[in-house]
Amino acid sequence: MVDDAVTALRAHLADALAEDPQVVDVLARWARWGPDLLVGLAEVYPGHADLAERLLDLVVDAHRARSEPLRARDRARLLAPDWFQRPDAVGYACYADRFAGTLAGVGQRVDYLRELGVTYLHLMPLLQPRPGENDGGYAVMDYGRVRADLGTMEDLEALAATLHDAGIALTLDLVLNHVAKEHAWAVAARAGDAKRRAYFHVFDDRDLPDRYEATLPEVFPDFAPGNFTWDEELAAWVWTTFNAWQWDVNWGNPDVLCEYLAIILDLANRGVDCLRLDAIAFIWKRLGTDCQNQPEVHAITRVLRAAARVAAPSLVFKAEAIVAPGQLVAYLGRGEHAGRVSDLAYHNSLMVQIWSALAARDARLMAVALARFPDIPTTAAWATYLRCHDDIGWAIDDDDCAAIGWNGYAHRGFLSDFYVGVHPASFAEGLAFQENPVTGDRRISGTAASLAGLGQARTDAQRRMAIDRILLGYAMVLGFGGIPLIHMGDELALRNDEGWAAVPEQADDNRWIHRPRMPWDRVHEREDPNSDAGRMWAGLRRLVEVRRTLEPLHASVATRVHATSHPSVVCFVRRHPAGDLLQVYNVSDATVAVPLGDIAGHGPELTLDRLANRSVTPYRGEHVLRPYAAWWLTEER
Repeated sequence: MVDDAVTALRAHLADALAEDPQVVDVLARWARWGPDLLVGLAEVYPGHADLAERLLDLVVDAHRARSEPLRARDRARLLAPDWFQRPDAVGYACYADRFAGTLAGVGQRVDYLRELGVTYLHLMPLLQPRPGENDGGYAVMDYGRVRADLGTMEDLEALAATLHDAGIALTLDLVLNHVAKEHAWAVAARAGDAKRRAYFHVFDDRDLPDRYEATLPEVFPDFAPGNFTWDEELAAWVWTTFNAWQWDVNWGNPDVLCEYLAIILDLANRGVDCLRLDAIAFIWKRLGTDCQNQPEVHAITRVLRAAARVAAPSLVFKAEAIVAPGQLVAYLGRGEHAGRVSDLAYHNSLMVQIWSALAARDARLMAVALARFPDIPTTAAWATYLRCHDDIGWAIDDDDCAAIGWNGYAHRGFLSDFYVGVHPASFAEGLAFQENPVTGDRRISGTAASLAGLGQARTDAQRRMAIDRILLGYAMVLGFGGIPLIHMGDELALRNDEGWAAVPEQADDNRWIHRPRMPWDRVHEREDPNSDAGRMWAGLRRLVEVRRTLEPLHASVATRVHATSHPSVVCFVRRHPAGDLLQVYNVSDATVAVPLGDIAGHGPELTLDRLANRSVTPYRGEHVLRPYAAWWLTEER
C-alpha cells in the first residue's frame, strides 16, 4: 500500500517539476523520505486521502522558490549529514536584541562568534509576537514577520547568508503548540470563521474542559492557573496550556498540519538550518492523560521532517521536550520512528544533574540518573547545556534518589534552598520561579556565574573557585557528546541582571534575571587573564579547541557514566573506533584521592590529559584530583 502510494505521488512530483533542472534530485529524495511521510500520515490522519498530495504541493512550491545557494547547501549537507554531530560543532544561544540590537547587528558580531569557536547560532524567538506580555516571544502573532525592532525577513535572509559564509548554521524557534490570541487564525475564529475556529480546541461548556483538567498539570500555576480560558467573542472556552493569550492549536485538524509545513518550508527558504520545535510535547491532546508525549506527536514530527527533507534537506529539527528520561528518547526516535523524527533534543537531565552534583558535592545521583538513559539513534544527537533562557526545574527522579539512599522530595527541596541562597552551605544567588505550595516545587532562575557563586565571592581565590565550577560544568557539557550550547554571557561569566524587573512586561517573570544584555563595552576584559571574563573565556576556549581534535566526541557514540568509590568523582566513558576517551570529574571544592583502579579500570592506557596536555600519574596507588578538576584522558600520542 505504501509502495503504491509512493509511486503514484512520485508521478505527481515528476509532473509538477518537469521543467526543473533538479527534478531528478527531488525524486530521489522522495524515494528516500516519501515512505516516512506516508506512514506518519496513516497513523494520525487516516481517511484523508488527499492530504499527502496537499503536502507535496507545498513541497513543490518550496523547492521552486529555493535559491541556488541554498540548493547547493542541500547538496553539501546530504554528503555530510553528521555536520551537527561532529566534535567541532559548538552552539551559542542568545536573544538577538540582547546580543547585538538587531539582526544586522548580529551579522556585525560574527567575528566574535568565530573567535569563540561557534558553528551553530540559536537566536531566541524573533518572529512577530503579540504586543505586551508574550512569554519571551513564544506567543507568536505572525510567523511570516520578524519583530520590527529587529529588522525584516529580508534582514533575516541576509544574516543567514552571512552566517553561512562564516561556517555558522542558524537556528530559530518554531512554536508548535500555540499561537497568540492576536494571530490571524485566532482573530478570524473570533470573527465567526468556522474554518479557523476548527484550528483551535474550542468548547461550548465546561464539561470536557473539566474532564481534561482532572489529569492536566499546570505549567505556570502562579500567573496562568488552569488550562482553559473563556473568550467572550468566541462565546466558548479555548484551550490555553501556557497563558490565556496563547491559544493551543488543534493538530488533529489536517489543515493545521498544512499550515505549519508551509511555515517550516518558508523559514528553510530564508536560510534557517535548524528549527527548535518549541513545546512539541504538548501538541496532541488525549482525554485521561496529561496531554504530553502522546504517540501522535512523533508521527506528526515524522511527517514534517520527511516533507522538509524532500524540499530542503539541509534543514534539521531540534525537539524542545523537557520531559522524563524514559519519554525523552522517543523525540529522537524509538521503534519504527527511530532516526525519523527530530535530529536533536535537549538533554535537560544533564543540566539538572550538573547543578545537583555541584550543590551536594556528590556525583552519585548523576551516575545513576544518566546511566538509565537508553541509547539514541546513531544519526541523532543531544543538545547539551549548562544554562539556557529558561528556568531550572528539578527533574530529579525519586527512584534514582532511592538507589543511593536519598529522599527525592527532600533533595529537590535542598536544591531549591541551595540555589536561592538560603542553605547555609550555599554559594549561589538565584531566585525561585513558579513556587507551588502544594507540591513544594520551586524552579530556579539565575545566570551560570551567579548560581556558581561568583557574586558571593569576596577574595580572588573564591572568584577563581567560582570560575572553576562553571568550567567544570562546561567540561561536562562539551564532553558528553552531541552539540554543546553556550548561553550568551556565560563565556564572559556574566552575573544576574539586577535591573530585570524595570521593564513592565518582564516584571512578573524573574527568568529575565538570567537574560542580560551583552556588555560590549566590557568584552575586551576577555583579553585580561586575571579578570573573571578573561579566566572564563580562556578556559572555555581551551575546552572548545581540545574538543574539536577528539574524534571520540562524535555524537554517533554514547557516553557511559560511572560512579567511583569517591562520591565526588564521576567518570564519563566514550568508546569510539578512532580511540577511547575517559573523562574524570571532581564535583567538589576539596582535593580528593581516588584509587587507581577506579580510573585505570576504564582503560589503563588512557593516561594523557588532553585538557592540560600532560600525563596523569598515580601516587601510592591513588589519583589526586584538585577541586573541580576535569580530565579528558586518551592514549599517549
